[in-house]
Amino acid sequence: MTYYELQEMSSQRQRDIEKTAEARRLIDSSATRSRESGTAAQAPGAVGHLTGSSPQSSAVQPRLLFLLAALGTLYLVWGSTYLGIRIAIDTIPPLLMAATRFAIAGALLFAWSVRRGDTAGDRPGRSQWMATSIVGVLLLAGGNGGVTWGEQFVPTGIAALLVASVPLWMVLFAHFTGDDRLSWPVAVGLVLGVVGVALLVQPSGGGHLLGSLVILGAAISWAAGSVYARRAPLPRRPMVSTGMEMLAGGGALLLFAVLTGELGRIHLDRVSWQSLVALAYLVVFGSLLAFSAYVWLLRHTRAAVAGTYAYVNPGIAVLLGWGFLGEGITARVLAGGAVIIVAVVVVLSAPALRQSLAEVLQGRSQRAQKGCAEAV
Repeated sequence: MTYYELQEMSSQRQRDIEKTAEARRLIDSSATRSRESGTAAQAPGAVGHLTGSSPQSSAVQPRLLFLLAALGTLYLVWGSTYLGIRIAIDTIPPLLMAATRFAIAGALLFAWSVRRGDTAGDRPGRSQWMATSIVGVLLLAGGNGGVTWGEQFVPTGIAALLVASVPLWMVLFAHFTGDDRLSWPVAVGLVLGVVGVALLVQPSGGGHLLGSLVILGAAISWAAGSVYARRAPLPRRPMVSTGMEMLAGGGALLLFAVLTGELGRIHLDRVSWQSLVALAYLVVFGSLLAFSAYVWLLRHTRAAVAGTYAYVNPGIAVLLGWGFLGEGITARVLAGGAVIIVAVVVVLSAPALRQSLAEVLQGRSQRAQKGCAEAV
């Protein structure tokens, strides 16, 4: 998320993109087999041509470089947004800063993407605006806005580790909505996640406890929005949908800023250049560049590869907070963060674990049946 921030690519939109990518891979695979069959049918004298470098092999290296560059962008940029938020809210009220960030990024992204792709068959209507508004309020206003507000009191590293619990709350919501059942590996992961969260939220002052609880609520809000987005009538074009969500989230954040009196606390002559640079970084790199890299990854690789940023970002945030802000890395932070990351790995790998166990049990059953048959 922060990368997250748009991570927000709802599961439904991810599945649509993955289906398209899978169809492209099948077409490419079929074309490759056809070329190989044609090559095999050539005269022996043509075999010598195979020793040279093929166009496919020469294209592998640039694609690998693009893949590494996109992953590096996600790891570094989304992992550094926690530091950027902390610097930006040093002289800009938090909710007002977040509202400005998403209003600008959303306007740019929507204006750029709405005239591209399937403009006739995917025209945003009333239902799409309503759905993206709900998602934007839950993900960006409740999720990112809560993180931004909480970082007034909580170190950036702890904030990132608390946000890393989002997948845990997502599977819990999915269980109660009937989207997925709660298996025992997932239950174990949830228990571990609660233990890790408890270690990080352990009070060390009223402000820290309140900020931690707000960030935890932000993670839960993000999870609720992500689960809702699975079935919401969102635009099929990811960037159009995200631009609309940013506009809605920015509007909600601006309303919250007005209601909490932040407009009266902003003094332009006291806003530092560091906060302005951090805000620009969050808009350009955190919201636009990193999200574009994320969408590219979803189109060119498996979602599991694109989702690895969820494991790397908290570590990046902890190191940056320690290096630039002098935040302490205590044994409690390390233990709580490690437990949460392990819990997330357990939860996300639960489907593969269930499949592996099923294969093992099936193999044992087949061997037992074979043994009985031989004995007879």
